[in-house]
Amino acid sequence: MEYRYIGRSGLRVSPICLGTMTFGSMCDKKASFAIMDKAYDAGINFFDTAEVYPVPPRAETVGITEEIVGEWMQGRNRDSLIIATKVAGAASGWFVPPVRGGLTAIDAHHIIKGVEGSLRRLKCDYIDLYQMHWPDSIVPKEESMEAFDKLVHSGKVRYLGTSNDTAYGTTKANMISEYHGYKRFESVQNNFSLLNRRFLDDMVEMCTKEKVSLLPYSPMAGGVLTGKYNTRDDVAGRFSIYAKDPDARIQAMVSRFLNTKTLASTARYMDIAAEAGISSATLAVAWSKQFDFVASTIIGVTSTAQLEDALAAMDLELSEDVLRKCDEVHSEFLYPMG
Repeated sequence: MEYRYIGRSGLRVSPICLGTMTFGSMCDKKASFAIMDKAYDAGINFFDTAEVYPVPPRAETVGITEEIVGEWMQGRNRDSLIIATKVAGAASGWFVPPVRGGLTAIDAHHIIKGVEGSLRRLKCDYIDLYQMHWPDSIVPKEESMEAFDKLVHSGKVRYLGTSNDTAYGTTKANMISEYHGYKRFESVQNNFSLLNRRFLDDMVEMCTKEKVSLLPYSPMAGGVLTGKYNTRDDVAGRFSIYAKDPDARIQAMVSRFLNTKTLASTARYMDIAAEAGISSATLAVAWSKQFDFVASTIIGVTSTAQLEDALAAMDLELSEDVLRKCDEVHSEFLYPMG
């Protein structure tokens, strides 16, 4: 297996990262342990979580995922694991009422408070990759980057990353870090898949020139690329955990993952996968991890059986013919999606 470095860091990770946002909601502790066991035994050393998980974040459940991951880690060789988590800021995001009207507050107070909470729940004394879950448009980046830098120097965090960020936001943060001598973001975790190629614009140039690695999430486009969801009701069911929340962002999420273009193109991708003798899920993960700016593709599953398709992509290199056919589908349906 080819292990890859994240950015300019010393973190050498498996090409597939196990995402954990369903642990504690769609997966109970027993199922979560079984998934992590199988992933670890297959060579996956990289696990991604967040202080707000499981999804959907609720006041009564926030932090349960980190607790499950932390309990699973006990008795294992800590040095064999690369653990990433994320700080969401004030009151932790979408569903928990925020301190102010904005989505998050990535200020010094919440960064310090966030890492202390994550370390406690994870039952460890350091985090390998600590990420900003969502950019903060109000708190000055100087304040955030200084606080993140202090965590690295304290030994509580090894390296830093960002998520759901832009080329400008990531570059600006790293320019500030360079100017002040702070530790920088080594990675950016953004949505990226066959159905969402918006990263293939100025983000690629930023990653390549600044040596920042992409950690793609949702490579199977919320499950649509598996071929399991063929109607809007199917995908609405997939996101039924959000049903009680009227937030327009959730409705936009369903629309983004399922529309006439995604259905038509997914059918074509399924044909391409069948011709190659692999599942459409394996095709989706293999396509995502093939780029040299990608360090590790984050996959999410709710059972050990679902993990099989992702593991099949671990050492798979797609042929030029398969990649060409995928690009033809993309060109025909005029992505990126809105």
